Parts: sequence; structure tokens; C-alpha cells
Amino acid sequence: MSLGYIKGTVMPEDAQCSECSRINGVLSRVGDRWSVLVVISLSQYETLRFNELKRHLGISQRMLSLTLRELERDGLVNRTYYATIPPKVEYRLSEMGESFREPVMALGQWALDNLTAIDAAREAYDSEKQQAKAV
Repeated sequence: MSLGYIKGTVMPEDAQCSECSRINGVLSRVGDRWSVLVVISLSQYETLRFNELKRHLGISQRMLSLTLRELERDGLVNRTYYATIPPKVEYRLSEMGESFREPVMALGQWALDNLTAIDAAREAYDSEKQQAKAV
């Protein structure tokens, strides 16, 4: 038995999660900060154009483009292109994106509710590390 091992917590090799790598890919997409912020913005405003999203989030054009493309690829965002001059593109949550709205909004609300505590914890940690360096 090795350190940190608790009987029953390690799956035998043949019982490993067959979908773990796929789940990891999904969580990487929906858990990154820009994806979460795009979903929150689209939840609040329903339909936004590219530059509106860019202004709301303070995100670079390249990063927003990549994030929207991946969210669209994963089926969370719908992109509507209007062949006008100048061209107009709007984004909104898909049906699956709407189902993701509640957990993302809960995560956002948790962050808002805990900002003060997180700031205090960071300050205490940084102060402690600074004192350790001084010794």
C-alpha cells in the first residue's frame, strides 16, 4: 500500500473509465474562463454580435473568435450570418447551451458571492509567502 492509497479508491486497469478522455475534453471546453463568460453574457442578453461580446468581455478578437468557434463546434452556441453590407453575425445559446446556462450562472454567482473572501485569502497567502522569503 502506498501513501495516499485508500482501499477501494483505485479502479482496476480493466475497469478504467472508457469515456474519461472525452469527458476531459468537454470539461476543458466548458470550464475555461472565456467559455464561461461567453455563456454568461449570452444568457443575459440572449443574442449578441461579435463586437458586443468583445466589448462586454474585454477579450481579444482572436481569443473570442477561437472560443466562439469551439462553442459552436460543441453545439453550445448558434451563429447566424446575415449577408448584408457590412456583414452581420449574431451569436446565441443553442438548446444545449441553454441547458448549460444554470450551472454556469451558479458558478458565476458563487464567484461574485466569494470575491471578498478570495481577495482576503490571496492577501493572507501573499503576505505569508513574503514573510517566508524575508526570513
